[in-house]
Amino acid sequence: MPLCSVFRRFLRNQGLKYTVERADVLQAIIDHDGSFEVEELLLDMRQRGHRVSKATVYRTLRLLQEAGIITQALFDSKQGHFQLIYGKEPRDVMVCMRTGRAIEFQSPELTELRDRICSELGWEAVGHRFQIYALSPESDGDEVAESDSD
Repeated sequence: MPLCSVFRRFLRNQGLKYTVERADVLQAIIDHDGSFEVEELLLDMRQRGHRVSKATVYRTLRLLQEAGIITQALFDSKQGHFQLIYGKEPRDVMVCMRTGRAIEFQSPELTELRDRICSELGWEAVGHRFQIYALSPESDGDEVAESDSD
């Protein structure tokens, strides 16, 4: 099922409308392939001629998260990054706590574990996010990066 149909059905169930602005935000996310920051998405949309407010983008991102279409992916000291998850293979991330460097990886074992846990609890998995916080080999001697979890 196309993402616009999934989002439209979610909005209808919430008593909300599928507006042109919401459609534009979803399309910009689909076109963006990979993780993105809100400011980056907003700038891309405005450069393409879309007249959209920051408030509309934030509200639409919240709705897309609630619909299970996107998730907040990485966190740094400034702002969150989001990524499309619906219908995508999981992109798990390992983040170095000293340098802030992040690498993506895929683990079939994690996906199997997720599916087994959901099945045992009677849930249906539609995606996941897994982040490992670690120290990379090249981070020896560096200061620990700032974290939003303080």
